[in-house]
Amino acid sequence: MKEKIEIKKENSPHLSNIMPKLWSLLTDSEREELLIWSSYYIYKRGEVIYDAKVIPQNAFILVNGQVKITQEEDRTQILSLIRAKEFFGYEAHFASESPLTSATAMENSLICLVPIRSLEGILRSNPRVGLYFMDDLALRLRERNQMIITLTQKHTRGRLAESLLLLKDKYGSEGDGRTIHAYLTRNELADLSNMTTSNAVRTLRSFQEEGVISLNGRKIKVLDESKLQRISKLG
Repeated sequence: MKEKIEIKKENSPHLSNIMPKLWSLLTDSEREELLIWSSYYIYKRGEVIYDAKVIPQNAFILVNGQVKITQEEDRTQILSLIRAKEFFGYEAHFASESPLTSATAMENSLICLVPIRSLEGILRSNPRVGLYFMDDLALRLRERNQMIITLTQKHTRGRLAESLLLLKDKYGSEGDGRTIHAYLTRNELADLSNMTTSNAVRTLRSFQEEGVISLNGRKIKVLDESKLQRISKLG
């Protein structure tokens, strides 16, 4: 069974570096409280960070690595991807209900945990922090709405093209500037694009034959990004 590994704070990035915007809004006493109560863990690939059935008692900040937010119904659907320095997992607590989603590490990931009780006290006394999280939630809602539009209005090719562009935007590229720095399984790509694994495999092969991408195991190199964008736009 996989189990997260706690990392000593002195061996981890300082909070001011992983949440610089929020840090600038805090008072000295608020900063001290978060420094005292925050903790750092490494989650292994495939390890669940929080479960859909349990309200998280922490807000999470991805320090480095890759995390997917999923929903389980008839099949697994990846609803969003988390990039470094993003908060996640706090929404359900403030709504006083189960999150309905799960968060899972897509690769070994270092994550900072901040107790919700500490954030609640700061939110009550510091309106600027409240506005920060309102902006954060608004951005997440916009991304979710865009995802819904993609999944409901685009055909298979458009959905997969959109997913590849999203991965490149979220996680960047390797040194060649083309190979997406995210190595999802074909099943994960299918879950992100709301299609079967076999359809994802066929569509990837089609993109490769058209010279849009090249494949090397889980590595995907974008050869013609403008064409990939056109495929996504046409749906």
